[in-house]
Amino acid sequence: MTESPTPVAPFDAPAPHDAPTAHAWAALGGPADLLERVSFHGPDGVLPARLPVRQLARATVAACSLAAAELSALRSGGRVPAVRIDQGAVATAFVSERHLRIDGRTPVSFAPLSGFWQTADGWVRTHANYPHHRDRLLTALGLPAGAGPEALAGTLREHPAEWIQERAHEAGALAVAVAPVSGTTHPLVETRVVGTAAARPLGPGGLPAEGVRVLDLTRVIAGPVATRSLALLGADVLRVDPLRLPEAEDAHADTGFGKRSTRLDLAAPGDRAVLEGLLATADVVVTGYRPGALDAFGLAPAELLDRHPGLVVAQLCAWGWTGPWAGRRGFDSLVQAGVGIAATEGVADGRPGVLPAQALDHGTGYLIAAGVLRALTDQRIGRPGGRHLRYSLAGTASWLQHGIGPAGPGPVAGEPYDPQHWIAETDSPYGRLRHALPPLGYEGGPADWSRPPGRWGTDAAAWR
Repeated sequence: MTESPTPVAPFDAPAPHDAPTAHAWAALGGPADLLERVSFHGPDGVLPARLPVRQLARATVAACSLAAAELSALRSGGRVPAVRIDQGAVATAFVSERHLRIDGRTPVSFAPLSGFWQTADGWVRTHANYPHHRDRLLTALGLPAGAGPEALAGTLREHPAEWIQERAHEAGALAVAVAPVSGTTHPLVETRVVGTAAARPLGPGGLPAEGVRVLDLTRVIAGPVATRSLALLGADVLRVDPLRLPEAEDAHADTGFGKRSTRLDLAAPGDRAVLEGLLATADVVVTGYRPGALDAFGLAPAELLDRHPGLVVAQLCAWGWTGPWAGRRGFDSLVQAGVGIAATEGVADGRPGVLPAQALDHGTGYLIAAGVLRALTDQRIGRPGGRHLRYSLAGTASWLQHGIGPAGPGPVAGEPYDPQHWIAETDSPYGRLRHALPPLGYEGGPADWSRPPGRWGTDAAAWR
């Protein structure tokens, strides 16, 4: 098995194309001449922030749309369709979890013990949405089970931010000190071509990813957004979760469109054999766990590509693939705190701020989908071999902070736009869903998913 790295383009991108889109497309290995197919329209003032969130958001969606258009043209034998991105649709999709309604009910995005808290010397950001993370946080700080926000706030004010951060880390909990902007950068995407095996033929298809089998081993937002996008484009996406790890059903109601979902105990030989059967005919595997977390189950990329040459393996982590934090747990909100975004977006009274969307999650999700689509295309135009793609929330954060453009002097007010133009309703096993429509836009592309989300973990562990 041989590996050859694909160079990642520098941040600079040539005019006259949109520079962030050109950079993302180059990082994905896309042909530069296709950038002329991309245009944008719609409100310019969406996703207002000190950092260029709108530019990041539309560029990631444009790159994904162009990769879909490229694969569509390959399979149909026609010209690459025009890509036209509506910034209003992008802004709506980037906060899809906030637009979701389930039988009129508004899901809760953050639990009471998740958020910014003042410490003895600054601020920390906690993430305690999952019960096991909440319990570990309280235990690490010596608080009783069931302690509420007031008790947590009182304890955190007594300790330095970095002490809290490390104490939580040692206990498997999640708290990150709010840090100034870091000079450390991470690549937007890393791509390796592995071996020379031919990929499974796809043949003609009405949608770019029709007939592509995607094994989805991701959670929360970024990975599920990637696989939700592949499902929109026709892929058979099967999400597999462990039996013992809970998931918020409301989150799956947002990101489960177009997919099926099952649960397996990979420590059990029978379920492990089921997974191997799925892998035997899979085209793509997307993982969203900490580096090394899946290795014991034979899911390390090198092992996967050795057993299944020609596979596309896309990995996502929080803090980047190198450095002392590479193996740490993380979420979008925590990465924002740890790399200086929260400080940059802070308010006048010194309290840290946030981006107008979980843009690291959503943006990375569209980049993952774009990378998978490009890999599928490359494999079928004379560039055989498996693919190993690596992404991180920290890499997308680096691009936002250092690669797109300088931060402005202060928050920029967004011009009014009505998200209702990009909201739809559909019936589902969860009830009546009011949800954001997909933002991908290319001529002849799908406007909505073929099916609503099913109940999490209730489908058969089999391909369609």
